[in-house]
Amino acid sequence: MGRAEERRARQRAGRRAAPRRSPGVPPHTGNDPSVTVVGAPPDAGGGRAAARRAANGKGAKGTNGKGRIRRLFTWKKMLGTFLGTCLLVIGAFFALYLYVDVPGDNAAAQAAQRQSNVYKYSDGSVLARAGDVNREIVDLSKVPKKVQYTFVAAENKSFYNDHGIDLKGTARGLLNTVMGKGAQGGSTITQQYVKNYYLSQEQTVSRKLREMVISLKVDRQMTKDDILAGYINTSYYGRGAYGIQAAAQAYYRVDADKLTVEQGAYLAALLQAPSQYDWSSASDTGKRLVTNRWNYVLDNMVEEGWLDRADRQKMTELPVPREPKPAAGREGQKGYLIELANRQLEDQLMEQQNLTRSQAEAAVVDQGWTITLNVDKKRQAALEKAVKAELTRKLDPKKRKVDANVQAGAVSVDPKTGKIVALYGGVDYFKHYTSNATRADYQPASTFKPVILAAALEKAAQTQDGDPITADTVYDGTSKRPVVDDGTKVGFAPENEDDQDYGDITVQTAMNKSVNSVFAQMGVDVGMKDVMDVAGALGMDTAEAQAVPAQTLGTMGASPLQMAGVYATLDNHGIKVTPGILKKAEHNTRQVEIADPIGERVLSRSAADTVTSVLTGVVDDGTARQAVANNPKRSGQKVAGKTGTSDDNKSAWFTGYTPDLVTSVGLFGEDAKTHSQTKMYGAGGLPRVNGGGFPAQIWASYMFGVTRPDARFSLDTDQGAGVRPTWTPTPSDTPTTEEPTDEPTTEEPSDEPTTQEPTDEPTTQEPTDEPTTQKPTTDPTGRPTGGITLDPVKPDDEN
Repeated sequence: MGRAEERRARQRAGRRAAPRRSPGVPPHTGNDPSVTVVGAPPDAGGGRAAARRAANGKGAKGTNGKGRIRRLFTWKKMLGTFLGTCLLVIGAFFALYLYVDVPGDNAAAQAAQRQSNVYKYSDGSVLARAGDVNREIVDLSKVPKKVQYTFVAAENKSFYNDHGIDLKGTARGLLNTVMGKGAQGGSTITQQYVKNYYLSQEQTVSRKLREMVISLKVDRQMTKDDILAGYINTSYYGRGAYGIQAAAQAYYRVDADKLTVEQGAYLAALLQAPSQYDWSSASDTGKRLVTNRWNYVLDNMVEEGWLDRADRQKMTELPVPREPKPAAGREGQKGYLIELANRQLEDQLMEQQNLTRSQAEAAVVDQGWTITLNVDKKRQAALEKAVKAELTRKLDPKKRKVDANVQAGAVSVDPKTGKIVALYGGVDYFKHYTSNATRADYQPASTFKPVILAAALEKAAQTQDGDPITADTVYDGTSKRPVVDDGTKVGFAPENEDDQDYGDITVQTAMNKSVNSVFAQMGVDVGMKDVMDVAGALGMDTAEAQAVPAQTLGTMGASPLQMAGVYATLDNHGIKVTPGILKKAEHNTRQVEIADPIGERVLSRSAADTVTSVLTGVVDDGTARQAVANNPKRSGQKVAGKTGTSDDNKSAWFTGYTPDLVTSVGLFGEDAKTHSQTKMYGAGGLPRVNGGGFPAQIWASYMFGVTRPDARFSLDTDQGAGVRPTWTPTPSDTPTTEEPTDEPTTEEPSDEPTTQEPTDEPTTQEPTDEPTTQKPTTDPTGRPTGGITLDPVKPDDEN
């Protein structure tokens, strides 16, 4: 027997000698000498078995779950799933690539063909047909090489090296479309050309996928020069111009082959937002943005080696384009109405279909829309007639050079529906391209004062002395009075018109007289941030306006459209009104839901109604008295409103309302040749153009012919001129705050003073009945308590 066999025999003998034990019985351990252990300890194998049993038992419940997860998500399975998904996506895209073809020439020509839009009045009668396409295709060889590069530098620097699509940009666009985040950049020139020529502007996943596939095929089938030529010849540049040749003529009056690099860079920059970047009508923000983009284009050209750096350094000023030539069919007021309708429709498409501004413009202009406006044909005619009668017939540019610089704009809105029922944009769309109804580059001046009062009432603000600000609160109306904040001067001391001192006066009288010093202090008392917040909530564009005391003078920009919305919200008891010109927009491929112009409450009813009540005093006892309250055309209409005249007489306003209609009228001094702001002193043969002059006269001539004489304000307030009780010589019980009415013979008492309105002067009222001859009441200290009988001195510029 060998050694190996002996060893195996001993091991077998040892196993036979080991005692057997029942499961669960512990072995004898300790110091018992009678126990002899032969071979391996029983726990050596039993411990592993016990561990296995524990793993399958009660104590390993959580461990078992984790084990299943680990077995399910192994790296091999995850890698396999990823590769499988990639294969599916690639297969689906390959199938789509095979399925989608580049449309033939006939289909492409039809897709690129524009159709006229039809615009209608609210009654369905046709206002205008617009859409004679201004487009001329030019060969790329006719466009200077460096001008070609401007478009590549602006839109797609990798154009000459890519394969027609930007995978990252396309993926981002698809994700944004799915998530509803709107359209963003990323499309190549090839993709934009495909979208312009073969597809539509709608933002859907299916359209984007088709765009990507067709772009890949087009990039294979066409040269880069052919693609670039198609892109610059089909893009929309604004001013009704499609293609670079039409754009060159529309903006610079030259053919495409005569364009300079600087001009080409402007046209290339323009494609991002044609109407917003059109220099002739752009806001200050728009001009800044397009200038920045112009510089961006030129800098990219230097970076790509397409423009010499030394030449670039000489290009310091954007070449300002020529004045536009309005398209046929937009004469008179039609062009202004069409432009606003298009813009508001574009806004709807941007919100509902996630389009960019340029995409929305391309989807609206000359696309076969039937657009019905809210504009009332009779009221539109009445507004045009009023401007002609009260302004243009009184101006004589041959006699007075300044008369050629006076521009008028007006917007009329139904406060209950928010519908724009009439609009005046200028003397003629052919003669003055910029709409004075929507331009926001002139100061609203004192028409901003009601916003300050609204903020004071809404925020329950107090004076520096801790008194609540109401219509009866007394302020110091001294001209050039330093404004203080918590006892500290803030470095602002505005002058009243004609440097007039008023002494201690109520807020009501300060509004009637348009006293700058009072509202400057009130703005600081309220807090200018709160004032600007309320202005924004009411509808003014305050995004770039600083919250500083100087804003109390209405130094920010505003348009008649904006101010009509602000006052319509006051007329609508604090419920937001965003004036809308669109009644219906129909297209065979699109359904557009028109947003409701009436929004949510942005001002409490008591605050809004108190402001309305106070503004009735401006008409019956203030700066609009002569033109409005005493107007012979008035037949009992209740009126609230405010005049405004800006610094250096560059703008003059009257924005007012009856219970059923709001109209804002603005006059603007604009140099007839340079279009820069200019002063209106001497216009119409008057020393100064005031809000209580031409603007209020236009307002009254129009409004008293189209509004109901029996309509009455329903005011939830016990403040302001609109709810004053009948004046009597007997002092009131609260002499420190009570003000007499200005027309005691026509005031009717009411059992419900919170809704009482003062009656207006009847048409038979003679000027000799003006309360300026009445002796004012005084409080026990001898201080006047309000009304224009406060002081016989010369009123301010707007009286």
